[in-house]
Amino acid sequence: MKIVHPIEPFYQENSKILILGSFPSVKSREQMFFYGHSQNRFWRVISSIFGEKAPNSIEEKKALLKNNGIALWDVIHSCEITGSSDSTIKDARPNDISKILKSANIQKIFVNGKTAKAHYDKYIKNEIGREAICLPSTSPANAAWSLDKLIEAWSQIKL
Repeated sequence: MKIVHPIEPFYQENSKILILGSFPSVKSREQMFFYGHSQNRFWRVISSIFGEKAPNSIEEKKALLKNNGIALWDVIHSCEITGSSDSTIKDARPNDISKILKSANIQKIFVNGKTAKAHYDKYIKNEIGREAICLPSTSPANAAWSLDKLIEAWSQIKL
């Protein structure tokens, strides 16, 4: 079954970095905000890098992003997916990230994991003429990466 991305991009005029995931998990789609699964380490990684308390509510998550100039969205607009598993993504169609790039002063683009990178390179890179830096996935499925290793690798987002 084809699913259309239900979450609007999060960005401000002062956003300096854009972080793109692949496609929202079931939990994220239920909550209507990014990285909604409690086992995903995204929010712990970001808050640690910027020396802030890990957010719990969507309002706290938005404040963390806003305070640190972070824009957030996903590479894929629609696809067929089983549950939350990136490995099952088929028939993907990309999001149009140009509206973020026109509205915010994005200096660097990062992608959260190899699936996001593959779809970015396939669908978006040539359209906008910008590289994306691939960071290790914060998903709990990426068990080879400890929280400390993720924080170290993701620290490059701090411009």
